[in-house]
Amino acid sequence: MDTTIEQLTDATFAVAADRPGLTVIDFWAGWCGPCRAMAPQFERAAKLRPNYSFAKVDVDAQPALAARFGIRSIPTLVVLRDGEPVASESGVIGAAELVEALDRLAAGATADSAAVGAVSAGAR
Repeated sequence: MDTTIEQLTDATFAVAADRPGLTVIDFWAGWCGPCRAMAPQFERAAKLRPNYSFAKVDVDAQPALAARFGIRSIPTLVVLRDGEPVASESGVIGAAELVEALDRLAAGATADSAAVGAVSAGAR
């Protein structure tokens, strides 16, 4: 795993979530095939955009965090801006599409499907 991607736990989540700017959290599990497919895309996005924070939450090891964000399927990416959720999307997302959507969010776009559409064709 890329060392720029932090593994979050209940104990470390608050510090990570309070960082200024964008924080992208990948909710995943080791047994999940699509999560394994998403991992290299997520790592590539982290390398392409080191100005954003990237983190992962293992839903099996951290069920309370998964429940807090209402995670019902994995992989699910949740984007925080200054600690507040602004977008989420489930499914495998390519690195290029992910960074394009993050750049739009960072530029101040609202978290509607048009702003985050590249985060897999229809974010919440």
